[in-house]
Amino acid sequence: MTCIALLQAATSQPHRIRFSNINVKDRRQNADPQGPDPQHHHHNKRTQDVVTDVVTDIETVTYQFEDIVVYVDDNGNPVSTTTIYRDLMEPTPTPSSTPVPPPVTTPHSSTSAPPPPPPPPLPTSSSPPPPPPPAPKPSPSPPAPAPHPAPQPTQAKTSPSPAKPSSPPNSPPGGGGSSSGPGFSSAISYTPYNADNSCKSASQVATDLQDVSSYQVIRLYGTDCNQVANVIASTRGSVHLFLGIFDINSIPSEVQTIKSAVNGNWGIVNTVSVGNELVNSGTASAAQVIAAIGTARSALQGAGYNGPVVTVDTMMAMKNNIGLCTASSFCAINCHAFFDGNTLPSGAGEFVKNWAQQISEAAGGKTTVVTESGWPTQGDPNNQAVPSQENHQTAIASLKSAFGGGTNLVLYGMYNDLWKKDGPTTFGAEKYWGIYGNAPA
Repeated sequence: MTCIALLQAATSQPHRIRFSNINVKDRRQNADPQGPDPQHHHHNKRTQDVVTDVVTDIETVTYQFEDIVVYVDDNGNPVSTTTIYRDLMEPTPTPSSTPVPPPVTTPHSSTSAPPPPPPPPLPTSSSPPPPPPPAPKPSPSPPAPAPHPAPQPTQAKTSPSPAKPSSPPNSPPGGGGSSSGPGFSSAISYTPYNADNSCKSASQVATDLQDVSSYQVIRLYGTDCNQVANVIASTRGSVHLFLGIFDINSIPSEVQTIKSAVNGNWGIVNTVSVGNELVNSGTASAAQVIAAIGTARSALQGAGYNGPVVTVDTMMAMKNNIGLCTASSFCAINCHAFFDGNTLPSGAGEFVKNWAQQISEAAGGKTTVVTESGWPTQGDPNNQAVPSQENHQTAIASLKSAFGGGTNLVLYGMYNDLWKKDGPTTFGAEKYWGIYGNAPA
């Protein structure tokens, strides 16, 4: 008897299928229905958070199949049948390891993507149902743009760290208007007057300055006697100038004189001072001097100069009127240990250095430059301070040592000032402070 097996599928109904539920939570439960309080500061509205919870129940669907075996004789006539039942379980889909991308929202919308459509009806054909289609792959998110590299700080090609403003050709060492000071390592003061108080000629100035190669800076006090132009011509740019506007009531004309003498070569100008000991002498008030600094700075900038502008006064006047220092590019003081009366020549450097530090501390750390300091070679004693050539040399050596060879220190002065007059507090020494004695011309 030939046995022919006929397969006939009978599909049972699924037990239970629940599709995804979507819950949108909008964090607005505590929102003020009447808007922001007008009496309080409010930040811009923050984008509301939309949280989408997708819950999917996947149920097992069991299909029952009947295998019917029909037995026939040699002529093909059915003799008997046998039914065999067996179950076929649809494989449970494995959740994708790729996270579901969050719904796309806009600042003004909290709408999420609609729920997925229901699956198609189960097949009822006699053939086994096809396996469920694989879950669609989420669209790949566009790659995040590569971050732009952070800009590297620009460094001057030749400037050490910390960088300083580059100086023009023939500019003074350390010049450029910084509150760190002019930055010279050797300087001396010079006045172009004869003993009778007349102006020295250009040739006399050239003779006086024929050997100044050991100094980086020469300090001048004014613009009279054509001194700026004569000193520039005599030194041929080998030194830089600490110039002075002596009369604060003639700033425009003195700036014009400086501009004409410099003739565009502002690089040789280290600093410009506005007044010398005006507050200490009672010639002007601190407020007047501060105003003059601003006026001079503006006029000089208009003329093409952008370097340091300061006022110079005694250490006591500067300490008692620290606004003079604040208004200046750096603090500038005249300080002489001789007038203390209790300081020996060997202690001159320490005395002056201590005063410079006090002024800097009072000015919040601003650099202090000593624009005059020395010791007289002749005159009357001031208690323990005695004028003499030997004491003069000792004091100068002490000053250089305290200031690292002369950094931010202007020695006073190049030659004796025979044109000066003594007063009750000058101890007969006003004329005799010259490091090189009497001027050659």
